[in-house]
Amino acid sequence: MRPLGIDLFAGAGGMSLGFEQAGFDVAAAVEIDPVHCATHKFNFPDCGVVARSVIGLSADKIRLAAGIGDRKIAVVFGGPPCQGFSLIGQRCLDDARNKLVLEFVRLVAELEADSFVFENVKGLTLGPQRAFLNELIAAFARVGYSVRVPPQVLNAASFNVPQSRERLIVLGARSDAILPRYPKPITAPGANGDLAATATCKEALGDLPDADAYDYLVEQDEVFVAKWSRPSPYAAELRVLTEEGWHFGYRRLWNPHVLTSSMRTEHTGISRRRFEETKPGEVEPISRFYRLPADGLSNTLRAGTDAARGAFTSPRPIHYAHPRCITVREMARLHGFPDWFRFHQTKWHGARQIGNAVPPPMARAVASQIMHSLGVKPSRPSGLKPLGDPKLLRMGMREAAEHFGVAVPIGKRDRKSGTRKRRQEDIEVERVRSKASTYA
Repeated sequence: MRPLGIDLFAGAGGMSLGFEQAGFDVAAAVEIDPVHCATHKFNFPDCGVVARSVIGLSADKIRLAAGIGDRKIAVVFGGPPCQGFSLIGQRCLDDARNKLVLEFVRLVAELEADSFVFENVKGLTLGPQRAFLNELIAAFARVGYSVRVPPQVLNAASFNVPQSRERLIVLGARSDAILPRYPKPITAPGANGDLAATATCKEALGDLPDADAYDYLVEQDEVFVAKWSRPSPYAAELRVLTEEGWHFGYRRLWNPHVLTSSMRTEHTGISRRRFEETKPGEVEPISRFYRLPADGLSNTLRAGTDAARGAFTSPRPIHYAHPRCITVREMARLHGFPDWFRFHQTKWHGARQIGNAVPPPMARAVASQIMHSLGVKPSRPSGLKPLGDPKLLRMGMREAAEHFGVAVPIGKRDRKSGTRKRRQEDIEVERVRSKASTYA
């Protein structure tokens, strides 16, 4: 029987995927954003999705959603937002904005997990912010958990992801259990021909069809493609052309000939000329968009902010070979997501879901260390699992909230503006939905 994991602050499921690929069954995922919940449910139909905040959420409710009874939970993992860690001269965890961090600690203890993975921003390791880590370690100690010190900052590029992306990882276990170790890098950015070099942008994207060649992708995010270019080893893994591409995860029933999550961005002729003139690895001076280097790494792909904080979307980079921004699928390739994994159909939500996610290959490397500390040999499951209802990927915020039976989550900050922004999101979803029939 595969060990069980619980994903807190799950987003669309980057860490869920990495842990599944390492041999865990992710039994439940907790996420406050209903649109993210819908995407998670599509990709992990058997996972119990809890569409609410962790604040006040009981371990019993998580177990009920997971349908696991009193089975042992091997690991709880997640990255709670922590916005008040930079307060100098004060106890960081006393800041109300860090309540979610304490809720993470509480749920690890209430679920009686054997181990945990706490993921967060690199800034927690710098200067006065290190006080936050000291308080976090003490908080875990009070509930009976030890931490492998010092916590480490891992770069996704060290795990064959063609993107420079650093994240803090804190590993811990019950005080009477074996502490997991941090994973060692398996790749390193290097010169061409270096066998240890991380996959490049060209190796990640070169086999994908150009979205601009398909009129259908103006108003929908998928199209049947009969011929794909020859993939690099990295791309072949994400296209799961061999059994090894599934790792220790469940094989999904999907159509590999359909290009998904690839809605086009319509740029003006002037913008395209500026993009064309921008050298790889440099920033276009007007838009401030970064142009990907064919033989190098992507810059860090960011999510921007949600609707409650202004609905700002971070810019997508410019393709190394085409004078346009990359698609959501191309972002996913640069993040290490396989092609069967789908995102919300709109570029706004899809890009946000990827930018918020932990790259699955890095999550898998961390999860493999947890598996090793548990003394469990991972097994490859048999059979095929269907994906969820595609309607889940087309829901606006209100429709997704209704689907999960929850209220539309509006942040306390600028509640009126947040409401307006969420309505704008729903208008965008309806615009795409109403016009997609033209290309069906």
